[in-house]
Amino acid sequence: MSDTSLFPTAQIPPRPGGAPVAVAGAPSAGLQTAPPAPPRPPAPQPAPVTAPVTAPVPPPAGPARIRPRHRWLGLSFIALVLLPLALIAAYLFGLARDQYASDVGFTLRQEETPSAGALAGGLASMLGMGAGQANTRVLYEYIRSPALVARVESRLGLRAIYSPGWPQDILYSLPPDATIEELTRFWLRMVRIAFDEASGLMSIQVRAPTPEQATAIAAMVIEEAQSMINGLNTTARADAMHYSTEDLTEAVARLRAARSAMSSFRASTRILDPAADLSGRMGILTSLQEQLATALVENDLLSETTDRADPRRRQLDRRIAVIRSHIEDERRTLGGAAPAGSADPGAPDYPELLARYEELTVDVQVAEMTYRTAQAAHDLARARAERQSLYLATYITPTRAEMSEYPRRFLLSGLGFLFLTLSWVVLVLIGYSLRDRG
Repeated sequence: MSDTSLFPTAQIPPRPGGAPVAVAGAPSAGLQTAPPAPPRPPAPQPAPVTAPVTAPVPPPAGPARIRPRHRWLGLSFIALVLLPLALIAAYLFGLARDQYASDVGFTLRQEETPSAGALAGGLASMLGMGAGQANTRVLYEYIRSPALVARVESRLGLRAIYSPGWPQDILYSLPPDATIEELTRFWLRMVRIAFDEASGLMSIQVRAPTPEQATAIAAMVIEEAQSMINGLNTTARADAMHYSTEDLTEAVARLRAARSAMSSFRASTRILDPAADLSGRMGILTSLQEQLATALVENDLLSETTDRADPRRRQLDRRIAVIRSHIEDERRTLGGAAPAGSADPGAPDYPELLARYEELTVDVQVAEMTYRTAQAAHDLARARAERQSLYLATYITPTRAEMSEYPRRFLLSGLGFLFLTLSWVVLVLIGYSLRDRG
C-alpha cells in the first residue's frame, strides 16, 4: 500500500480566477475545510487636482491728496502754536524791559561765648542760648513781608523804579498807583530769596531795570535786615535785664524776710542760738552730775569712820540733796517743763525752740541760695546786654551787574514753544480719539 492511500488528497478552494489546488496529506473531502479569506478593501483613489483660485488684483493707489482734516490740523497748529509763540516772542523781544540782577548772601550769627560768671555758675543753658535758627527764619519772613516793602518804598520809591514800562510791559512793570498788596506781590517776583534751613545761609537776588537800582535795593535789604536784628537784640537785652532785675528784687525781699524772722525769734526768746544755749545747759548738767558723784564718794568715806551725828556727814547730805534738786530742775528744763516750784513760769521750752530755730535757719539758707543764683543771673544778663549777641554776617556783598540776564527771552520762547506744541498734540489726539469712536 502506498503512502497516498493513507493520506487522501484534499481539495483547496481555488484562488479567485484559478483552479483548485490539491494538497498532499490533507484530510479527505469528508473532513471540514477552512473558511474562505475575507475580501480586501479597495485601494484609495487619489483626489482630483484642481487649479488654485486667485483674488482679483486691485488697481494701483492714486497720488496723495490733501484732505479737509489735514487742512484743519495745519490751521490748528498755526492758531494754537505758531500764533501764540509769535505773540510771546513779540512781547519778549519787543516790549519786555531788560532786568539787571544783583546778588547778596548773608547769614545770622549768634554770640556763643558766655561770660566767666556764666561758666562758673552754669547758667548759659538756663538762659536759652542757641536760638539762631529761629531768628533766621524770622528774618526770612520779614524780608517777604509788606512791612519791609513799605520801608523800601518809602526810602527808594519802588513804584517810580518799576512803573516806567507800564502798561506796555505788563509782566515786568508796575502800575504807578499800585497798592501795597500789589507791590508786595510784585516784590516777591523781583526779589528771589533762597534759604537753607540746615546751614542757615540766605541768598537774595534783586532784579531792577538798571544795575544801579538793583544794587541799591539789595543794599537797602541788607540795611533793613540789620536794623531788624538790632531791634531783636535790643528787645532781648531789655527783656533779659527786666526779668533778671525782677528775680533779683524778689530774691532780696525773700532774704530780708527770712533774716527778719530770725531776728524777731532771737529778740523774743533772748537766745541767739538755741543749740549753743542747749549745749551750755548740757554742760551744767554734766558738771552737777560730777559734783554729785564726788559728794557721794566723800559721804561713803565718812560713813566708815564716823557716825550719823557727825556734822560733816549732815553737811554732805544737804549738799547731795541740793545737787540732786538742781539736776532734776535741769532735766525738767531740757525736757520742756518748768522746774517744780520755779518762780519763772516762762522758762524756755528747748524742743519747741529748736524746731522753730531749724525752720528759720532753713528759710534763711534757701533765701541766701536763691539770692546768689539771682545775682549771678543778673550779672550774666548785664554782661550779655553790654555786647551784641546777634549780628548779620554778609558773605556776598551786593553785586553790580554788567549785562541784563533777565528776562531770558530765548529760554522762555523755547519753553513756550514746547508747552504749546505738547498742548496741541494732546488736543489732536483727543480729537482723533473722539472721531474714531464716533
